[in-house]
Amino acid sequence: MNSHQYGRVAGAGVGAALVAGVIAMAPSAAATPVECRVPGAGTIQNSSDTSECAASSVGGSAAAAFGIDGSAAASAGSQGLALAIAIGGGTATSQAQDLSGPAAIAVGPGSTVEASGVRPGLAIGIAGAGATVTLDGRTGPTCVGGPALAGDFQTLNGCVSLG
Repeated sequence: MNSHQYGRVAGAGVGAALVAGVIAMAPSAAATPVECRVPGAGTIQNSSDTSECAASSVGGSAAAAFGIDGSAAASAGSQGLALAIAIGGGTATSQAQDLSGPAAIAVGPGSTVEASGVRPGLAIGIAGAGATVTLDGRTGPTCVGGPALAGDFQTLNGCVSLG
């Protein structure tokens, strides 16, 4: 397992190449995609044969989750923006509050991203097949198990896993 931690969010070129590779490895989705969008206060759940999503938000916040043969859930507390996208067997969870904007993107079988925003700042975690990314907004993110990357402007840390 090659996993690297970075003290500052850097390497945009390497990150962009890894994102392109992860997306290219995603299996084509034959399942019916589902979407859950909640701008302002509300809750929604949606599912199809192999796709599911759930989103909840309070007033002054927004949450969106999209499942394409995967499971995505987004929850936005006070002044938060949460985004979760799961494709091809992935599981993505995003929870936001206090002017944070975490995004969780899980692409491929066995991919998992759990992103939390607990203070002002953006954060993104992207996991490919078999990878796990965790962003808690307090300590640096972790990337393990497969191709993955994360950047967290709440902690000014990032990680890359090459699988």
